[in-house]
Amino acid sequence: MAALSGDNHGLRLFTRYLVLVLVALVFVLPLLFMVMSSLKPDAQLLRDTSSLRAFLPVGDISLQNYADAFERAPIGLFVFNSVMITTLTVLASLFLCSLGAFSFTFVRWRGNAIVLSIVLATLIIPFETIAIPLLLFVSRLPWVGLDGLTWGWLNTYRVQIIPWIADALTVFLFVQYFKDLPRELIEAARAEGASWWQIYRRVVMPLSGPVIATAAILKALKMYNEQYLWPLIVVQDEAHRPIMVGLGYFFQLNVPWGEVMAYLSMITIPVLVFYLVLQRAFIASIASTGVKG
Repeated sequence: MAALSGDNHGLRLFTRYLVLVLVALVFVLPLLFMVMSSLKPDAQLLRDTSSLRAFLPVGDISLQNYADAFERAPIGLFVFNSVMITTLTVLASLFLCSLGAFSFTFVRWRGNAIVLSIVLATLIIPFETIAIPLLLFVSRLPWVGLDGLTWGWLNTYRVQIIPWIADALTVFLFVQYFKDLPRELIEAARAEGASWWQIYRRVVMPLSGPVIATAAILKALKMYNEQYLWPLIVVQDEAHRPIMVGLGYFFQLNVPWGEVMAYLSMITIPVLVFYLVLQRAFIASIASTGVKG
């Protein structure tokens, strides 16, 4: 019986790993095809698509497609814009959303639950339904800068940052985490005369490392991966375009597929490296926030 049980356990383990490998291949093979294709000239790329050679670094392998892609589009500028926009948005979002969640969780005021419900309800609103109203709104907003008072935010960095700082998902993550913090700490701080700002800065946020990591990763990936439709609408000059909008340079006629694959690889690989480096922290932080799938 013990031998039979051991055999069943081994079979279940083998089946589990086999399923995991197959699932991994479903996700990995398209990425492998993209990277391998970016290293091949078009004639070989198209010829290899009918065989396993499409997934192997064989034949005339070079980085010429990457060099040609840099000549076709200002990729360095696009990468800088994407990284800057993403970084500033994430930092501002962590501060404002955590501050709002702190108010919803610890500060009692009339309409607290109703306002939080309205904020969370915005999660179900598709961006496409508000794109045009938001465009009309930001096109008339004032701004005080080095040039004095100006009207309209189009063709600027701020139009790609400010509208996306506050979002319901980040608020929800902080609210869920803050609810699990010991109330005794807040009550003790209030009893000692600490202000709400001091409690937020010195008590709550130092204990919120896991949710900060979760919110930062999710926000960064969202901002980097979805910088296309909105920048395409509000930014017409090349100097302020993010990397996703740069795809337009490769959707023209007679663009070699190798260059397209090279550009897509340069977009995708940094995101994969970012996730793989923070994978352990990401999984641990998701578990610590109490968010269940």
